[in-house]
Amino acid sequence: MPSDEVELEEAPEFEIGDKVRLRKLIKNDGTFPGQEVGVVLAKKGDTGYVVSIGSYLQRSYIYAVHFLPSGFIVGCLKKELELVEEAP
Repeated sequence: MPSDEVELEEAPEFEIGDKVRLRKLIKNDGTFPGQEVGVVLAKKGDTGYVVSIGSYLQRSYIYAVHFLPSGFIVGCLKKELELVEEAP
C-alpha cells in the first residue's frame, strides 16, 4: 500500500465470519501477551476466521483472525490475508 493511501476511506476487504488464509508467517513482535517475542503465532497457509475488525494507525484495517488449531487470535493486515470463503 502506498504510504499516502488511507485504507479506512474504503469498506473493509473482509467481513466478520469470513474464512481467510494467511499469506505470510506471523511471529510475536512483542504485542501478543503470554508468548515470548519471536514465537510463531501462525504460519503461511494457515486458515482462520475473522472475529473482529479494527484500525491500525488510523490508516489501515486490522483483522483479528482466530486460528482454530492454535487457538490464537492474531491481528493481521489486508496484505497478509486472502479470502477462502465468505461468511454465510
